[in-house]
Amino acid sequence: MTQTEPEIDAVLTPELITLEEPPAEKAAAIEFLLDRAVDAGRVTDREAALEALLAREEETTTGVGMGIGIPHAKTDAVAEPTIVFARSSAGIDFDAMDGEPATLLFMLLVPAEGGEDHLELLSSLSRALMHDDVRERLHEADSKAAIEETITEAVA
Repeated sequence: MTQTEPEIDAVLTPELITLEEPPAEKAAAIEFLLDRAVDAGRVTDREAALEALLAREEETTTGVGMGIGIPHAKTDAVAEPTIVFARSSAGIDFDAMDGEPATLLFMLLVPAEGGEDHLELLSSLSRALMHDDVRERLHEADSKAAIEETITEAVA
């Protein structure tokens, strides 16, 4: 069975975008994002998903620089490919190579058998976030709809 990249609007829905301020510490921020996916019914086993996310953080940082953190994992605890978004006004230390705290957070979760989905989504999102104007629009967005529109346009 070959898989195609899921549409961004199926992966990032309004209930997966939060305007709430996440906790200032990385592990707590990861749990905060994960809880959004749990609440949206995207995660079947919270503890297993958290374990996968934290194990991935142990491998190497998911702080990609330019104020972006993308914690991610492939796990059987996820029902479908999912992206959760939050932003931090103060920034969170995600151990980025450039030393900058992450102010834009994207959690990427995909089912264990969704390896290609994982790479495609991560690649598309990373490419989109390299653009200064996309990051600026995400910082300035005042609604979930504006955030969703910015990400959808940038990834398309």
